[in-house]
Amino acid sequence: MVLHVEGLGEIMDGAVAQTQRNFADGIAVLEEHLTAALQLLVVDILFGRLVHRVLEQQLQSGPGQREVLADLRDGEGVVDVVVDIGDDAVEQFVHGALVGRAAGGGHGGGVGALEQPDALGGQMGLVTDETAIQFRILNRSKGPAMWSPRAQCDRAKFIWSWRERLENTPNLHIWQDTVCELLVENGEVTGLVTVWGVTFKAKCIVLTAGTFLNGLMHVGRHQLPGGRMAEPASYQLTESIARHGITYGRMKTGTPVRIDARSVHFDQMETQDGECDFHKFSFMNTSTRHLKQLQCWTCYTNEEVHRILRDGLPDSPLFNGQIQSIGPRYCPSIETKIVTFPDKDQHQLFLEPEGETTQELYLNGFSSSLPMDIQIAALKKIPAFKDLVIYRPGYAIEYDYFDPTQLKHTLESKVIKNLFFAGQVNGTTGYEEAGGQGAIAGINAHINCHGGEEFTLARDEAYIGVLIDDLVTKGVDEPYRMFTSRAEYRILLRMDDADMRLTERAYKLGLAKEDRYRLMKSKKEAVEQIISFARNYSMKPALINDALEKIGTTPLRQGCKLIEILNRPQVTIENIAEHVPAFQRELEKATSANQDRKEEILEAAEILIKYQGYIDRERMIAEKLARLESIKIKGKFDYSSIQSLSTEARQKLTKIDPETIAQASRIPGVSPSDINVLLVLSGR
Repeated sequence: MVLHVEGLGEIMDGAVAQTQRNFADGIAVLEEHLTAALQLLVVDILFGRLVHRVLEQQLQSGPGQREVLADLRDGEGVVDVVVDIGDDAVEQFVHGALVGRAAGGGHGGGVGALEQPDALGGQMGLVTDETAIQFRILNRSKGPAMWSPRAQCDRAKFIWSWRERLENTPNLHIWQDTVCELLVENGEVTGLVTVWGVTFKAKCIVLTAGTFLNGLMHVGRHQLPGGRMAEPASYQLTESIARHGITYGRMKTGTPVRIDARSVHFDQMETQDGECDFHKFSFMNTSTRHLKQLQCWTCYTNEEVHRILRDGLPDSPLFNGQIQSIGPRYCPSIETKIVTFPDKDQHQLFLEPEGETTQELYLNGFSSSLPMDIQIAALKKIPAFKDLVIYRPGYAIEYDYFDPTQLKHTLESKVIKNLFFAGQVNGTTGYEEAGGQGAIAGINAHINCHGGEEFTLARDEAYIGVLIDDLVTKGVDEPYRMFTSRAEYRILLRMDDADMRLTERAYKLGLAKEDRYRLMKSKKEAVEQIISFARNYSMKPALINDALEKIGTTPLRQGCKLIEILNRPQVTIENIAEHVPAFQRELEKATSANQDRKEEILEAAEILIKYQGYIDRERMIAEKLARLESIKIKGKFDYSSIQSLSTEARQKLTKIDPETIAQASRIPGVSPSDINVLLVLSGR
């Protein structure tokens, strides 16, 4: 059995941005191989996609909750060591091997974050759909490669939905404690020791410690040890790991003020409604919206707000030298915004509900570590907040992370065998990023315990693959967040077809169950049937030109195939089908077995039709580069002795020790001429 110990917590980065954000990763979860009878299950880290912002006392939701459940159902045994447990805190909500306490913001989404774990067989998408109070697709004005789903969830219902799943999962056991020491023998992890003196022997351990390792919180000049508000930090574990040669550093993140809704003048804000169409997170056949859908609100800072914030900068830990570590570039604090962009006279803020009935609101965009009185005084200069009452101020937190270039693509340490790292301990920020790592770490921990080929995702298969390759190849010098712009194959990584890319692989691995696999196959067949008809059905000008003019597109001069008409930007499957009875009948036939998923199927078919040329071109480029991925070089060269390589290349290649030529080409400082040298030495 694998023991998944959760001894710290993963706090998110505070700025719950619209495309993805956050619900606190979770605590360190370590899975241990306890007995031969119990088998390790992969730590399915909650693929950070949910929206759930839990109050200080709520459940710690860690990266790694989703896939593990699948393994547990297959008879795997997992022990979760968690920092906090309690009915009042409602904090137990791990998916298989993590228990966490969500902190930071009630929404999640973006960059295929939840679709990927869901397509791999996880529960996160299902829990999100079940507890969402607002859903939107971001970047609608752009193409489908840029679309990012975002959900706002009722945090309490989210927690309890998870807890119900976890507590009724066979072979999952939870232990409340804090891990303080890693046990290693002959370069291989053998277990851990907790602060209560309990020793767990383990075949594999997955560490998802979040921001709790030597965590230090800042509000103005006040400093308080902790991993999250009102929660103790984890000590000794970083040093225990570092003794074995694993290097670490410090990073910083933050979270915004929590506001009492009863003090807000909503008539001074713009409303931001959700969408109630067919889109959702999970590919499973479930109803779209379960809870009452709520509004969010937007407003802006102003010059008076900025003046107060600037006057408070001498007491800002970020600017007075109190905080030395690096914070997230793409989720900056409000004080960083006014310093970095002095020409801007306003910054947009998003006010988001925590649940259907709670009065607590999360002010996205106002992450801060300024003194409490400065935060309150500045906010009161915004008309909507003139009578402001808060639950707690924003704060910053510094924490330890480990250099991710010391990891394999499986997220197993190169230094200590069978020790895996996932989440913010690898230098990332955000729950989505943590969840994706947790899934891969957990899967491969299971494989290490029971045998099989290591499981990794390539850069053209999933954003998870892009994320992990960036981490282990390039390392981090600031908290890493996943964006579509980081992927060179984003037209292949669309949110609409994560199931097409990943579910079959998950099914073969045993993560995705039969019902999920059948749904994917049924959808695939329906989409192929629609495209095949469109490709072969002939259209005559006399029969379709009137319809084309009504739609607002140029009439035909000669006959063509239906697919050529569908490729026009003004034409959609829906608006052309009503004018082509045969096509309408074919659509009904293709979706007859999936009536409740009809819109999803039609959207997938239309995207493939309109973007097929771009998809084919990108796939061709990916396949060409894949040839370099097949040239294995790990352990084959003593780079320091290859004088034909540049000095920087020798140093970087020695440090990273890339698996393949392709990975070597992505290392900063390794030039094309260096790659040519390696190709020659490889006999290519």
